[in-house]
Amino acid sequence: MKEFVISEVKAETAVLVGLITKEQDDSKTKEYLDELEFLADTAGAVTVKRFTQRVGGPNMTSYVGKGKLAEIKEYIKQKEDEDEPIGMVIFDDELSAKQLRNIENELQVKILDRTSLILDIFAMRAQTANAKTQVELAQYRYMLPRLQRLWTHLERQGGGSGSGGGKGSVGLRGPGETQLEMDRRIILQRMTLLKQRLVEIDKQKITQRKNRGRLIRVALAGYTNVGKSTIMNMLAKSEVFAENKLFATLDTTVRKVVLQNLPFLLADTVGFIRKLPTDLVDSFKSTLDEVREADLLLHVVDISHPDFEEQIQVVTETLKDLDCAEKPSMIIFNKIDNYSWEEKEEDDLTPMNKKNISLTELKRTWMAKLNDDCLFISAKQKENIDEFRDVLYKKVRELHVQKYPYNDFLYNTDVEEGMQ
Repeated sequence: MKEFVISEVKAETAVLVGLITKEQDDSKTKEYLDELEFLADTAGAVTVKRFTQRVGGPNMTSYVGKGKLAEIKEYIKQKEDEDEPIGMVIFDDELSAKQLRNIENELQVKILDRTSLILDIFAMRAQTANAKTQVELAQYRYMLPRLQRLWTHLERQGGGSGSGGGKGSVGLRGPGETQLEMDRRIILQRMTLLKQRLVEIDKQKITQRKNRGRLIRVALAGYTNVGKSTIMNMLAKSEVFAENKLFATLDTTVRKVVLQNLPFLLADTVGFIRKLPTDLVDSFKSTLDEVREADLLLHVVDISHPDFEEQIQVVTETLKDLDCAEKPSMIIFNKIDNYSWEEKEEDDLTPMNKKNISLTELKRTWMAKLNDDCLFISAKQKENIDEFRDVLYKKVRELHVQKYPYNDFLYNTDVEEGMQ
């Protein structure tokens, strides 16, 4: 009778699994799992439990050791008995085809890794033909080496060796193609088609960029969920989709912005994230073309995030891969309204850590050397926005005068008249 009772649709529950290694200590693993939980939440899953294991490195056959895998299996069984079944187990690193197959056989639930979860969010967020094509290509690239586990129920179509003791059904012996080979061929054909489609889209994008006229191009770059779209909406008075979720932006948006007498183009781009596989970055090369073509980069950082310095490093490395490291850039420290710190007691003799540094003290560190190339704002609460607009105007005007020496301002001010 139980199956006929109509119940509310519950969100899928997830268990997270991470490793503590020499390179990745307890606090680092906790941060990675926090980010993984945020990714799962963005995809629509609720995290109910985390498992970590202290090892030298991932196990080649099952990622975690046998004992830990048995512990996870026991927990899943226990939850099933309590009528709260676990929907999936998410691993913090990319799993090989062998690891996926072994873990799936053991746990008998849906297994995801960090990459497949990111791809799932990408597929959910993609709006334009360009983004959808890029996501599909990235999914096929991910799927290709892992095809084996998808068709374990169809080992062979019936092809095989000929007479005698050869395998294969009667009437189907001879040169055959396994289901796996057939799928691989179909996927490779599809990937070729998608690559051709992306080349065509790229040509269209280049034409669009050529038609943009004599305007300086400014691109917002940075880690995911740092507030790039909120800054875009504030400057361009547009309505770009922005929310407190990872990868809210997947399609590049370009808007014309006018500061005082100076028009320029502002592009909002897809955010970067840690442990992003290279072929995934390759798939999104054309989305990141706006960053490559920009005259000025605004590197947005969420200063309220406990690990913002590592996020800066991730973005800097990705920009190097895109050959954009030498471009003129500014660092915008956003979300100063969310910044929190713990004041140390006078008699507390323990060494200071990151949590004990106030925002004022933080501004006196390496950031002080950046002068005008570094600003602290809150796009949501509109703090320091006037200073941000003034500095941005000054930067864009300098680039505009260099690139287009003949006056292209909307109207003249005393500054421009003095420059002529």
